[in-house]
Amino acid sequence: MAGNQAEHRGMSWSANPLRQHPIDMLHLAKQAMGDPGLELEVLRVFNDLVRVNFARLERSTSTEDLLVHVHTLSLAATGVGAWALAAHAKGLEDELASGLPVNPERVDDIEMAVEELQAFIAERLEQDEVAALH
Repeated sequence: MAGNQAEHRGMSWSANPLRQHPIDMLHLAKQAMGDPGLELEVLRVFNDLVRVNFARLERSTSTEDLLVHVHTLSLAATGVGAWALAAHAKGLEDELASGLPVNPERVDDIEMAVEELQAFIAERLEQDEVAALH
């Protein structure tokens, strides 16, 4: 039953069924074992981790620093089901690890994914606060 509730929560995010979310809510629900409170806490922590590591990525002055922060973003994104961010971060990580220079377009893609995630998480947290008031 918890799985069905989690699926319902994930599917009820948008009135438009064609709208895709930057986070796979079914994956997140499975990771949180169907606990909506844990899902919200994971989103809060993930949002902070993304904000901090993307800022550090932007300030990085060495390939080693870039690799640390982009790897962190890739792993964290995979954990919550933020597939676009995970793919962009992994792509940059692979390029850097193979000796290629930083691709500014890849960094821009990561930034767009981060912004989309932050907006989505803020909306989700706000919806939860509104629901708690009723």
